[in-house]
Formats: sequence, structure tokens, C-alpha cells
Amino acid sequence: MLNHQENLQKAIKLSDESVDNGSSPFGCVIVNPQGEVIGEGYNHVVLDNDPTAHGEIVAIRNACANIKSFDLSGCVLYTSCEPCPMCLNAAKWANIKEIYYAADRYDAEHIGFRDRIFYEDDVLKVIQLKNE
Repeated sequence: MLNHQENLQKAIKLSDESVDNGSSPFGCVIVNPQGEVIGEGYNHVVLDNDPTAHGEIVAIRNACANIKSFDLSGCVLYTSCEPCPMCLNAAKWANIKEIYYAADRYDAEHIGFRDRIFYEDDVLKVIQLKNE
């Protein structure tokens, strides 16, 4: 049986580790249906100069490498903060079953992160050009 509070605490501990290592306070663990942590990660955006290296993405990459599959069906993701749209969709692509989080997008905004704007439709202009 999954212990949601314990797994969420692991994600929060990773977010503390992230801050201790000079990055942002976002950590994540991925647990298989048997309750084993198969992947973990914390934010590496600043550390790696990679805007896609959010804690959830790092944890998904780690879990996939550990089980040698891109399919995380049945797994549960625990994260210290509500996933941004990129991370949420990465979890969907990985077939993750459920997501549990501690802080939300408004909490992140209160400490200086702009995640909330990425939930709005008009953030990025995307135009299809047809080859004629």
C-alpha cells in the first residue's frame, strides 16, 4: 500500500536538497504500484542551464532509466509543488496514474516563481506554416 504522506515528505526533502545545492525548491519521487521509489529528482534548471530540468522531469528520466522503459503505467508521482503544464504533460506521456503535490502554483508565485502564467492560454504564440 502506498503511503502518500511519507512519499510526499521524500519529495519535500529533495526540494530542500535542491536549495542546498543552489537550485530551486522543487523535488519529486516516483513510486511503482508496489510502493517502491523507482525514480527521484530535484530541480536542475540553474545547475544545468536547462529550462526543462524541472524536478518532475528529472525524476521521470531517472525512473525510466532505472526500469529501462518509457512506460511508467501505474506509477504515482509525488512532488513538492503543483506540476507546471510541461511536467504535467510529461507525466501524461509517461502514463503516470496519479500525482500528489504539496504547494500549489499560487504558493510558488508568492516566493517569486512565475509558474502560474503558464496555465494561461496566451503565453506563447504558436503558428503553423504550411509548405507551399
